[in-house]
Amino acid sequence: MLPKHCQSYALPSLSLSFLIFPLPPAMIHKHERRILLAVIALSVLLRVAVALYLGDNIEETRGGTYDQISYDMLAQRVAQGHGFSFAVDTWPYARAGQPTAFWSYLYTLYLSSVYAIFGHAPLAARLIQAVIVGALMPWLAWRIARRPFGERVGLIAAGITAIYFYFIHYAASLMSEAFYIVGILWTVDVSMRLAATLAGPPASRRRALALGLELGLAMAVTLLLRQVVIGFFAVLALWLLWLALRWRAVRRLLGPAGAAAAVTILLMSPFAARNYQIFGRLTLPNTNAGFTFFWSNHPIYGAQFEATLSPTHGVSYQELIPPELRDLNEAELDRALLVRGLQFVRADPGRYLLLSLSRVPIYFQFWPTSDSTLLSNAARVLSFGLFLPLMLYGLILALIHMRRGGPLRSAPAAGAPDLRAAYVVLFLLFIAAYTAIHLASWANVRYRLPVDAFLILFAAYGIEDLWQRLAERKLYHRVSSHPQPPG
Repeated sequence: MLPKHCQSYALPSLSLSFLIFPLPPAMIHKHERRILLAVIALSVLLRVAVALYLGDNIEETRGGTYDQISYDMLAQRVAQGHGFSFAVDTWPYARAGQPTAFWSYLYTLYLSSVYAIFGHAPLAARLIQAVIVGALMPWLAWRIARRPFGERVGLIAAGITAIYFYFIHYAASLMSEAFYIVGILWTVDVSMRLAATLAGPPASRRRALALGLELGLAMAVTLLLRQVVIGFFAVLALWLLWLALRWRAVRRLLGPAGAAAAVTILLMSPFAARNYQIFGRLTLPNTNAGFTFFWSNHPIYGAQFEATLSPTHGVSYQELIPPELRDLNEAELDRALLVRGLQFVRADPGRYLLLSLSRVPIYFQFWPTSDSTLLSNAARVLSFGLFLPLMLYGLILALIHMRRGGPLRSAPAAGAPDLRAAYVVLFLLFIAAYTAIHLASWANVRYRLPVDAFLILFAAYGIEDLWQRLAERKLYHRVSSHPQPPG
C-alpha cells in the first residue's frame, strides 16, 4: 500500500497500470483482440515450424511420441478400405488383420481422411493439426483464465500456452494429445458458461439447451480422443450439481444436462455398436483400460513403477499377458486383464499404495535425465521446469485470495453472479482428479500435459501478481524520491 502523499501524487505520462501492463486501462479493451490475435499467430507459426521440421518423416519419435507410428499405420489401413486393423502384429496386442478398438477412433478418422485426400502425406496432417491446435488452444486458455482472473491474466495464459514447448511439440506429432487437450479446454469453457446461466437470472430455455448441446458435443469429441477423461466428467457433473443446489437451479440444470448426455451417447453409440458387432461385448469405444491397469500394476514392478518396462526384467509387455488369455478377442482380453489388475490390488494393497506413490516423481518430472534425448530434456526443462515455480506461486496465491475473500484480479459484471471462486475450484478439481487417475494407473510426463494446461492458468495469475508488485515498487520509489508539493 502506498503512503497517502503517494496516492494523490500524479506522475506525468506515467501510470501504475502502464507499469503493470504495456497498455493504459482505457486502451486494454480496445487492443485486447489485437494482442490475442498476435499471440494466436505466434502460436500457429511455432507449431507450423515444428511440423515443417518433422516433415513426412514418421520415424521421428523422440520425446515420447512413438504412438504416431501406430496411428500412421492404422490410418493408412483405414484409408485403403481395410477398416480399423493392422497389416502386421502391432503394439499393444493387435494381431495382423484382426479388428482393433484400442486406438482413438476419432483421431484415426482424422488422419485417414487427410490421407484419403492427399495420399500418405504425414506433413499435411501435421500442418492442418498445427494450425487448428495453434489457434484454438491459446484462445480457449484466454477465455477460461479471464473469467476468474481478469483480462490481463487471460492474455498471459494465452501467451504461455502459445510458447509452451511441450504443446508445440505434440501439436506437430501425429497423436491425439493436442486435439485431446483442446477438447478438455472446450468442455471446461462450455461448463463455465453453463454455470453462469444457472447462477444468474433465469435464462431462456433455448439458451440453456444450446449450451447443453454444445457441452455434449465437446464431451463426446474429448471422449472419442481419449476416454480416460470420463473420470473427470463425473467430477464435472458433481460440480454443476453443487452449483445448481447452491443457486436453487436444479430444475434449470435438468434440461441442459439431459441434452448433454443425449448428444454424448448419440455420438459415441456408433463406435460402441461397432465394438459389439465385432467383439460380441458392449464396451466403451476404446478397449484399452484393462491393458493399461494390468500392465501398470503388475507385480513385476514390485513397489517401484517404471514408465517403460526395463529390459533387465527379461520380459516384454506382451509376454506378461497370461497364456490362457491370449486367444480372447481384444474386448474380452481387455476385460480379463482389468480383472487381473484388480486382483493384483486386492492381493497386496500395501504394494499398490507404494507403487502409486512411486509414480509421483515420474508424473511430475521436470529435470533432465541421462536416458532421455536432447529434445526430450529440452522440452521438459523449457516448459514444465521453467514454469513450475510460477504455477505453484499462482496456485498458492489464488488459494490465499479465495480464503480471505479477496479479489481474484477481476470483478463480475454488474448484476452477474460472482463465480470466480467456483471456477478456480473447477480448475483444482480437474488437476486433482486427472492426476489421481494416472497415479492409480499409468503415469508419465505425456499423460500430465492436460494438467499443465490448467496449471498454466495459475502461472499466468502469479506472473500478473509479480508484475503488479514490481510496478507498485517502482512507482513507490519514484514518488518517494520526488520532492513533495508544498502544503
